[in-house]
Amino acid sequence: MTMNDIDIDRYAPGDEKDVIALILPIQREEFGIEISAEDQPDLMQIQSFYQTGTGDFWLARRQGAVIGTIGLKDIGNGEVALRKMFVAAPWRGREFNVAKQMLELLVEASKERGVKRIYLGTTDRFLAAHRFYEKHGFELIEQQNLPAGFPLMVVDTRFYALVL
Repeated sequence: MTMNDIDIDRYAPGDEKDVIALILPIQREEFGIEISAEDQPDLMQIQSFYQTGTGDFWLARRQGAVIGTIGLKDIGNGEVALRKMFVAAPWRGREFNVAKQMLELLVEASKERGVKRIYLGTTDRFLAAHRFYEKHGFELIEQQNLPAGFPLMVVDTRFYALVL
């Protein structure tokens, strides 16, 4: 998929360092979340953690540089968790539509794989993310309405679901 010179491809072994180099500074510097790569073992085990069952993990690249990530974790019963959706600051917004392209790819892949519901957790701080998810059909849900298999993160305080 190419738009504005942006390609979205499945994660492949060897991409871990680029993924961590994108995600950690966003978490730590932009959102002030005290978290390390060690606190997120899924980032070093992307294939075994995400790319199983109906799950997957994609990277958005521009001229070879990773500018976005999005993960899909199979949690059973035709349900998945959207995780690790990040876009580098210079590539955010409507002009580039990186987040929109990644989300559309994830939703299409989910439908093709027979997924019935996509869940996600985020923090109260990610206001632009709340608007983005709501604009794309996700509905705010209470934490107690998450499926048992949902991988809860300590920083997650706001939850959404999308019925496919």
